[in-house]
Amino acid sequence: MSLLKEFKTFAMRGNVIDMAVGIIIGAAFGKIVASLVADIIMPPIGLLVGGIDFTAILITLKHPVLDPVTGEVIKAGVVMKIGTFIQTLVDFIIIAFAIFLMIKGINKLDRKKEEPAVPSTPPPPTRDQELLTEIRDLLKKL
Repeated sequence: MSLLKEFKTFAMRGNVIDMAVGIIIGAAFGKIVASLVADIIMPPIGLLVGGIDFTAILITLKHPVLDPVTGEVIKAGVVMKIGTFIQTLVDFIIIAFAIFLMIKGINKLDRKKEEPAVPSTPPPPTRDQELLTEIRDLLKKL
């Protein structure tokens, strides 16, 4: 089988297409959660802790070098964006929790499907059970 035909067979399987759809929806969900955190959740949290804008929390490791005449930046400064990291961490926690709830729901549905149906008639007795029944009946007669 040629490499191209093998790839086409692989790509057209249902689970690969499902995975692609899941990745696209996941990317869109990630953008929604990022907006939720940045625009809805973090502003009230910042207000509660004293009006802090988390994206403005920076640690400057090296200040930028400015041209004394024009004031333009000659060399950019080096900063650690701690607030952006905190915001991304909150994004991750929300996404992880949403995925946890989704998988928990899927597992609950799968358990319901796996429960065996109650047979309408009991299975016939095994040979051992028949022998034990005969022995019991013989002992009753004695």
